[in-house]
Amino acid sequence: MRVKYTGGRIWDRRTASLIRADLLAEDGVVLAVGGEASSARADRVFSLSGLAVFPGFADVHVHLREPGFSYKETIATGSCACAGGGYTVVCAMPNLDPVPDTLAHLAEEQALIDRDAVIRVLPFASITVGQKGEGDLVDFAALSGRCVGFSDDGRGVKTAETMREAMRRCREADGIISAHCEDVSLIPQGAGIHAGRYAAAHGLPGIPSESEWGPIARDIGLCRETGCRYHVCHVSTKESVALIRRAKAEGVDITCETAPHYLLLCEDDLPEDPHAPDAGRFKMNPPLRSREDRDAILEGLLDGTIDCIATDHAPHSAEEKHRGLTGSAMGIVGIETAFPLLYTHLVETEKVPLSVLIDRLCYRPRERFRLGGGIAVGERLELTAFELGVRDTVDPGSFLSKGRATPFAGWPVHARCAMTVIGERIVWRRADGGSHV
Repeated sequence: MRVKYTGGRIWDRRTASLIRADLLAEDGVVLAVGGEASSARADRVFSLSGLAVFPGFADVHVHLREPGFSYKETIATGSCACAGGGYTVVCAMPNLDPVPDTLAHLAEEQALIDRDAVIRVLPFASITVGQKGEGDLVDFAALSGRCVGFSDDGRGVKTAETMREAMRRCREADGIISAHCEDVSLIPQGAGIHAGRYAAAHGLPGIPSESEWGPIARDIGLCRETGCRYHVCHVSTKESVALIRRAKAEGVDITCETAPHYLLLCEDDLPEDPHAPDAGRFKMNPPLRSREDRDAILEGLLDGTIDCIATDHAPHSAEEKHRGLTGSAMGIVGIETAFPLLYTHLVETEKVPLSVLIDRLCYRPRERFRLGGGIAVGERLELTAFELGVRDTVDPGSFLSKGRATPFAGWPVHARCAMTVIGERIVWRRADGGSHV
């Protein structure tokens, strides 16, 4: 079936601009953009008039919680939230029950994805058996064709010996390691926020920056030694950015991601009372760092050191997030608010060009993790269409996700998702469910 999308302003990567054009797809594959698309015959026509059209966003770091923790999120609710945020493909982290550390365990997760996902969901397998960060490694060769990559996200791989062997096997399997870099031996018991000004002022134990950049420095050396494709999760410190920038200049096969909250917030934004129940919506791992760290993250985004913006969407129950900064679970939601927030508070304020934002949300994640799809001729059609300039407010009560904990509640946004398309399917339309920002 031929489907035409007319009247929209479509993102053109070559000119880094939005160009008014029609788009034609047949059997879910892009046939033409502009030119012949306008005059071509189509079986169905959808108007995108007044909308900005981008390749569907790609998130290489989300937590969809199934199997094992469906009270937090499900494949169904999580993937619907992704679609409502403009995402057409996401990579699901392996902190599940059972951990996807064998073909049988991975098959359990895949069965739920096949049954319930409304967008493309690609699972990570763990690096270590049981996702323990130590001990036996998974069978990289057996799992590599069934997963998007390997990660022990939530835990750092503890020793250089274990990571070296994991990298060696991963390279042989032509896989990629997506590393949660955290040295827990450096973190005081009970610490849940950055070891900075705020922690000192409130007499709270803090998470030092070295607990992140130390393992990154170790792994860069191992990556240089093994030649493994290596990706760093949720970069949050200025030292991490500097290390990765230097490694890239040396030719190390390394990429990294940061999250919207590290670009928009710092410890100065934490609530005055750390024990207030609602303060838990500011608690995530790694924590919000200093203003200097936030500025370095922004600089790394602009100069190309940071390759991807990934939300680290991590839903929890209301009870788990209502215990203040000290007692709440680590993690916030963000898949439905990422683009509206970043567009409003970085692009419209002229801190970041729209071309950089789209590159890190669409193109670089797809290229690094070999995800495919988009709005280029010959690709499987994956697009999202947004109203730009419309005024709205982040309202957790309207989220499609089961999770509600966001530090951005009440923030103004000037972008709203209108439609998300994968292949021949419209997987989300604003008219179908009202406002979800």
